[in-house]
This record gives sequence, C-alpha cells and structure tokens, in this order.
Amino acid sequence: MSEALDLALFVQHRDGTAHMDLAVEGVACAACIRKIEGSLKQLPGIVDARLNFTNRRLAVDWRDNELAAADVIAALEDIGYPAHPFQPERAETDEAQHMRWLVRCLAVAGFAAMNIMLLSVSVWSGTDMPQETRDFFHWLSALIALPAGAYAGQPFFQSAWRAIRARQLNMDVPISLGVVLALGMSLVETATHQPHAYFDSATMLLFFLLCGRTLDHAMRRKTRAVAGNLAALKAEFAHRFEGAELVGVPAAAVRADDRLLVRAGDRVPADGVVLSGTSEIDESLVTGETARRPVVAGAVIHAGAVNFSGTLTMRVTAAGTGTLLDEVERLLDKALTARSRYVRLADRAARMYAPVVHATAALTLAGWLIAGATIHDSIVTAIAVLIITCPCALALAIPAVQVVASGALFRSGVILNAGDAIERLSEIDTVIFDKTGTLTLPEPRVANPFDIQPDLLERAARLALSSRHPLAAAVAREARERLPFDGAIEEPGQGVRAIINDAEARLGSAAFCDVTQQGQVEPGASTIAFSHAGRTAVLVIRQTLRPDALESIAALRGRGLDLIILSGDRPEAVTPLAARLGIADARAGLRPAGKIAAIEDLKAKGRRVLMVGDGLNDAPALAAAHVSLSPISAADLTQAQADAVFLGERLAPAIDAVTIAVRARRLMQQNLWLAVLYNAVAVPIAIAGLATPLIAAAAMSGSSILVTLNALRVRTRKPARAPVLATDIPLSRRSS
Repeated sequence: MSEALDLALFVQHRDGTAHMDLAVEGVACAACIRKIEGSLKQLPGIVDARLNFTNRRLAVDWRDNELAAADVIAALEDIGYPAHPFQPERAETDEAQHMRWLVRCLAVAGFAAMNIMLLSVSVWSGTDMPQETRDFFHWLSALIALPAGAYAGQPFFQSAWRAIRARQLNMDVPISLGVVLALGMSLVETATHQPHAYFDSATMLLFFLLCGRTLDHAMRRKTRAVAGNLAALKAEFAHRFEGAELVGVPAAAVRADDRLLVRAGDRVPADGVVLSGTSEIDESLVTGETARRPVVAGAVIHAGAVNFSGTLTMRVTAAGTGTLLDEVERLLDKALTARSRYVRLADRAARMYAPVVHATAALTLAGWLIAGATIHDSIVTAIAVLIITCPCALALAIPAVQVVASGALFRSGVILNAGDAIERLSEIDTVIFDKTGTLTLPEPRVANPFDIQPDLLERAARLALSSRHPLAAAVAREARERLPFDGAIEEPGQGVRAIINDAEARLGSAAFCDVTQQGQVEPGASTIAFSHAGRTAVLVIRQTLRPDALESIAALRGRGLDLIILSGDRPEAVTPLAARLGIADARAGLRPAGKIAAIEDLKAKGRRVLMVGDGLNDAPALAAAHVSLSPISAADLTQAQADAVFLGERLAPAIDAVTIAVRARRLMQQNLWLAVLYNAVAVPIAIAGLATPLIAAAAMSGSSILVTLNALRVRTRKPARAPVLATDIPLSRRSS
C-alpha cells in the first residue's frame, strides 16, 4: 500500500500560486542548475524555479490548481535529483554529513594510493622478480584498490550515473569511466599474468580529484550559518499588553497592531511606531546608521534594533514576514540565486571536454578493430586513450591554483569563503564601498587625542570605563590602564563622576562638567567634556578613516577601477568623507533595496562590481555583487555572505586580494592551456598504440604535476603593501 506525502505544511499560498523551498541532493556543478530549472519549467503549471547552487535550495512557484507539491518532488526524482522540503536545521546536518563523507572518501583513497604505490615500487624495482611474486603483489594491490575505489569513487560514480540517466555528460562521466576501466583492465592483466597493472594510477587519480572536491565543498559550506546569523538579530520573545496585563509571548506570535513593551537592552521584536517613552536605539547593524538614534513618541523603529537606554511602548506595524529583517532575507536569497549562475572556468572547459574524450576513445576502439587488431589490444589501446586524456590535469588546473592563492591571500590577511571568489575578483572593474565600518573603523574614536594632555586623557579614559554611554566607550579605548576608578557614579543623561586624588572628576555633557565648548564641531562628530581639579578638556568623537584608506583608495584608482560609496548613513556624514577620499560618486541614506538597485544598474551596463561592506544592510548587496569583501569586524550574517573576509584595521588586504586574484586567474588559464597542449601531444601517441596504459598513467600523472608546479608560481611575487603609518599604532600606545 503506497503512502501519500502531505507537504501542506511547507507550501505557502498567495494570489492563486503556491511556493515551496526544497533542498536538492546531488547538485554538483553549474550544469545541474540549468538541468533542474529547465526540466521543472517544462512542467505545466510551473511559474518559476530558481536553484541556489551555494546551499542547494530550490525555490519553486506553481499555479495552485494545476500542480501539487508531490508532483514537483516526483519530477526531480525522475531526472535523478532527490529532494525534500528545505529546513535550515536539516540542511545544516546534511551539509555536515556530506562533508564528513567526502573526508572519509579522501582518507580511503589516500591510504590505498600510498600502500599500492609501495607495492608498485617493489614490482618496478624487482627486474628479475619471479612471475608468481609479481602476480602476488598485483593481487595484493587489487585487494586494496577494488574496495577502496568502490568506496572513494562514490562522489564521482553517483554524479556520473545521474548525468547518464538524464542523458547528459559531465566531468564525472570520463573520470568514472577512466577509474572503472583502469581497475577492470588491471584485474584482467593480473589474471592473465601480464607484467603491468594500473591500480596505483586509478587510486592516485581518485585521491587528487577528491582533494579538489573536498576543498570546494568546504568553501561552499559558508552559507550554512546564514539562517542562524539572521535569527540572532530577531528577538525570541516579546512583552505584549493584553488588557491591563503584560504577557511574555514568542516573537513569532506578534501581530500587527499589538502593543509591546521594549525594555532597555532588549532587541526590538517587530517593526512599529513608538507610542510612549524616550530612548536611544542602535540600528547600526540594521540600517548602517552610525549614531544611536534618539526616539520619542511617533518615531518608527525596526525589528533587530537594540533599545539602548529608556523603556518604550510601541505599536506593531509589521511582524512575521513584513519586517525590514525579512526584507533583507528575501533580497539576500534572490541575490544569492542570481549569483549562483556564474559559470566557472573549469565548468566551461568541462562542457566541451567530456564529449571529446568519449568520442576519441570510442573512435580509437572502432578504428583498431577495423584495422584487424584483437579485441584485447583494441580495448587496451582505447583505455590508454581514456587514461591519458583523463581530466586529472584539467580537474586540478583550477583547484591547484585556488589552494596556493588561498594561502597567499591568507598571508596577506584575506580569508576566502567561496571557491570561485578568486576568478570573480580578477574580473572586476568597479569597487563599491559602504562607509561605516568599511572605509571607517567600526567604532568611533577620539579624533583629537594629541590636543589633550596625556595625564588628563588617561583620567578621562579610565573614568569612561564606568559609563555605558557610546561616547564614553570611544573615550575608554584610550585608557592605558584598564582599571576604572572606585566609587564612580553615572547620572543618566548627564555623565559619570568620581573622586580622584581628593577632587571630583566629571565626564559627560559640557553643562555637567561646567565646561564652555569653543569653536565649531565638524559635521558627523560629537563632543564629550572632562573636568578635574580645575583642568578641562573637550574630546571630539567621530568615525575615523581606516589607517591606510587614502593610500588604498589611490592604489585602487591607479588600477583603473571606478570607485563608488553606497551608504545607509546620513548625507552630512558621507559627503565630507567622500570628498576627503576623492570619490565623486557617493550616495547616502540607502536601504538594502537601494544598494541592490544601484548594483543591478551597474551590472546592466556590463560592469563587474566588487562590493566591500560590513553591516546587515550590506548583506544583500554583497550577495548581489559580482564578488564581495567584508572586514572581520562585520556582522556575522554579512561575513557569511561575503566571498572573502579581510583582517585588521587596514584596507591594504583588499588591494592584495585583487592583485593576487589577477595573477591567479592568469595561471588558471595557463593551466588549462597546458592541459590542452598535453592532450594535443599525448592523444595521437595513445591512438597510434605507442602508449601502454602504464605509460598513459605516467603521462597523466606528469601532466598533473606540471599544472601543480605552475600553480605554485602564484606565491612567487609578494603583493606590494602600503607603508606602516603612525595611525596603525593604537592611540593608547603612541608617545606624546
């Protein structure tokens, strides 16, 4: 008795259409996207199908009365792609299990290859070895290679079988054929007491290719943290007024027009309007705005913002799927889906390579049979062609450069999140910067430390350690001794005071400290006053440029790149900074959708954009760009979307990333040409029957070594680094 599948819980209905997200198994290359989307769009009733290659998430829309969810899953099964409803927790578990499986396959292939190689060396070195001993070593090799190949080759065998079932070819088809035929012919040669067997070649090939496959999968796992990172910005509980009572409810239960209480330190659970109360809210991760925004009755606040000081009563205007955070999530998913259509160099080469390999081997077999050769000799020659053209060099051409380039980037302070980031970095012609936390340091700093006497600055900084105010936090970073003064008292809205050396010291507003502020403060800056024993100081607090921002911007401009600033911050904070950096195109006050619109406009003009950003509002733009970078200080969600993360307070790693990427892409192209030239020379020799499978295996291994050695040239040139500036030294460690 068949069991019906009820998927109603996972299907969303709206305006006569149904939507479901599916996790698809077996997606191995960019060709799978075209195959899956193309097959589904041929079904009657399908409105749209979009596959995100990074997390294997398929979004399907269909007309409600023409199709059922089970029909979609059945259609995917028919073309060889099992699917199930997408659940972030299950996706996390599946990805982790798949990674462990790949590592096990790699370990088995490596163990087998090493042991069989030792046995092969023994056979090669024993020129006068008796036939019985040689056969024994060959059978021992078979005992290791056959089960190891059956297990370690599964990632390729399964992918090849799915491609064949769908009447298509991919790179894994010739790999699987080469491995199976090499093992099969070795078994035949051993059984017929021939002097040569090729078990070592088959297992070494699997080991090399699994290295590349495991590395690629490890990089793609970066987005598994996205759901958790976004969920971390959503409040778990809300305090809702129900009549005269205050009831704690899950945030998911909040609805429009509910009245909520948001206490100091709480995260706002939904978008809404303040009904009563005054406070300051931190929206830096949500909107990119640097300053904490004062809010009073009538102010609009967004889910994910942190209530900083006072208690607020709010009315919910949007909850569930209507909040700004959910808008970010939708934009993010759409951008990732669009970017996943990028076709890598190896995939492009594989499209032409696989059919040519099979056709060449088949024609060789047919030609030798027609010429009168025995079936055995014809098969041996065809296998030699298949082995000598086996795409080991092609499959290693890109991963080998990626591994070496990744190491060079790491030494420059750049950590890659995406396997194809290097290729995309090398293609850029435009760089877009967010302002806050990207061109500037993530936290405000004291802008005039050298105008204040060192002992006075130190006392102000130590007193600031006792305050929770954001301006005080900027002052506290100047403290050499991280020990607050005893007995400090904070007066909300005024400042903090303490007795130091029998005299009262105050840090806070000018009125609180009885300090007369002189001169004008630049736009976007704030001040905090300090007084002690008749001595006073006014500290200017503002966002400061990264130490080498001027030099880095000049270096990028020198490479012929166009530079743009897209910021969610205020125009009065963005314009002066853009003028100082010499960036003419600077746009302020942008929401996430505005940043994506600007990027899409550039892409429509044929531009390839590098986006550098750090805030939550930058995450969709990072995903929409051709390639993206994020500082290590960025929000977790933002780092998860970036193709690479750079370390430290300097922008120089971003320049190094572009420099290394350009060189790496050039070497990738060289490796592909080396693989082509190798085949142009080796294939005719194999077709002519002048290369045995053993010679073919040696030639194949030699081509792999050649492309690997060429890949090592990535690190022969050290990227130019900007000189160390005084501003690289923390303020607290500079001499006066």
